[in-house]
Amino acid sequence: MSTFPSTLHKEERIYSKKLIDALFQGGHSHSMSAFPLRVVYMQTEGQDGEGSNLPQSRFLISVPKRCFKRAVRRNRVKRQVREAYRRHKSLVADYPVALAFIWLDSHLRTTEEVESRMVNLLKRVSERLHQKEKLRQQAPQPEEITSSPTRKEDEA
Repeated sequence: MSTFPSTLHKEERIYSKKLIDALFQGGHSHSMSAFPLRVVYMQTEGQDGEGSNLPQSRFLISVPKRCFKRAVRRNRVKRQVREAYRRHKSLVADYPVALAFIWLDSHLRTTEEVESRMVNLLKRVSERLHQKEKLRQQAPQPEEITSSPTRKEDEA
C-alpha cells in the first residue's frame, strides 16, 4: 500500500459528466451501504502516471435535498464525509476506482460515526477490488493459436 498525502486535490474529484453517468447507469458499477452512507463504485482505466504522487481513486459526494432542506446542513454532512474520506483514502488509493458517496439519512450524525462508516465502506470496497485483481492475475491469458494453413494439393 502506498502512502499518499492527506490532502484532496482537484484531480481526485469527479467532474466528468460521462464518468458520473457511467457510474450511476449500472453495468460495471457496484454499490454497498453502511447506513447512513452508500457507496457506488466502478473500476476505471488505470493511469500510468509513474512518479505521480496522487492516488488513482476519484470520488464525489451527494447529499440529497430531500434529506436536508437547508443547505447549511447539507454542507455540514458533505464536509464530514469529505474529511472522513481524506483521512482514510489510502485504503483504496492504489486502485483505479471511481467512488460516489450518497447520504441516506435525514438526521445529522457525529463526525466519529460518519468516519467509522466511511472506514467500513472503504475496507469493503478495497477487499472487493483486491479480490478482482487477484482473479484477474490468476486467470490464464488466452494463448495465441498458431496453426499452419492447410494446403490443398492439386490433383493433376
